[in-house]
Amino acid sequence: MTTFDLRTLRLRSGDQARERVEIELQPLVLGGQAFEPRPNPAPGELTVTHASSGTVLELALDVSLEGPCFRCLIDAELPLSLRVREYEAAKPEGDDDLQSEYLEDDRLDLSAWAHDAIALALPDKILCRPDCAGLCPVCGRDLNAEPHEHAEETSDPRWAALESLRETD
Repeated sequence: MTTFDLRTLRLRSGDQARERVEIELQPLVLGGQAFEPRPNPAPGELTVTHASSGTVLELALDVSLEGPCFRCLIDAELPLSLRVREYEAAKPEGDDDLQSEYLEDDRLDLSAWAHDAIALALPDKILCRPDCAGLCPVCGRDLNAEPHEHAEETSDPRWAALESLRETD
């Protein structure tokens, strides 16, 4: 877990600091499959702006997720360029919207923040390529490598009575 102590910056109102950080990332588990972030630890840039009303935290991070394609299960890579922002009010007075869940006692949890930012930036499906054909539902072969069709299968004999009704129409 990577954390950053904001007290080391010693910022006054109106000051801004930029820090290069190396963020240790945990794998994301989606649909029972693990997606590994690369590089790990990931280089990022943290910008902290201190104002009289609070602190603005910005994180810039470029990372790729590597794991199986949702359709064909071969290796897929999803590059992500993240730019995220958090705000911590100087006096939040119990309002959760004015507090960052990643900041506690002036220690910023960069690993959790980056993990959540990656999760929110993901598409519905991680694919090896946009036109991935997936696996054949009958034989399980990769339709990208071997496009094919199967001859129409005979129906289950238990449905024969219903099939005879269809033929009478």
